[in-house]
Amino acid sequence: MNSVMDTYDQTSNRDESPCGRLGRAEWLLVSEQDAPLGSHVVTPRRGYLHHGIYVGGGKVLHYAGLAYGLVRGPVEEVPLASFARGRPVWIRADVAPHFDSSEVVRRARSRVGEDCYRLLTNNCEHFCEWCLRGEPRSHQVEVWLAHPRRWLHATIRTIARSLSPAGRIRRRPASSGSSCVAFEMSGAAHGNASATPAT
Repeated sequence: MNSVMDTYDQTSNRDESPCGRLGRAEWLLVSEQDAPLGSHVVTPRRGYLHHGIYVGGGKVLHYAGLAYGLVRGPVEEVPLASFARGRPVWIRADVAPHFDSSEVVRRARSRVGEDCYRLLTNNCEHFCEWCLRGEPRSHQVEVWLAHPRRWLHATIRTIARSLSPAGRIRRRPASSGSSCVAFEMSGAAHGNASATPAT
């Protein structure tokens, strides 16, 4: 296995937000090479980041949570490709773990089958932070709770886009002095092909 520096490209300097942008100390996993054992792996989802622990052999332990719809899922071991769902995977290395890699993997495996997922108090990031540092914590939840209005607007945008056929809902700039986000249907969506969509 190549060194971490040879295997991963450092990502650009991005700030953390409730929409799940990565922080400053992540490494993009390149092609099919293995991540270091016990690594904190992260992949983007719509509106958040999904977290897991790399346990070797191309496998990741994660809290499935709501990954399969509205039915919550347990802590499970899955192939890295299933964890990623076709999206990029980063190695999160912003804070050193309190345990060595074999202990991180042992801690993660000790919770396989646990089915107590709670979005705000026991999610995939809480799981990873507990495995790595002994403290269940979700930085994403902390950001969401600190900025509930931003989170609510981001959630509404995400839901509107996911429920709309491609290109039929556009974000319209809010009027001056307003903090509201407005959405417009394009003219074709209303059956009026000559209408001009909002820009």
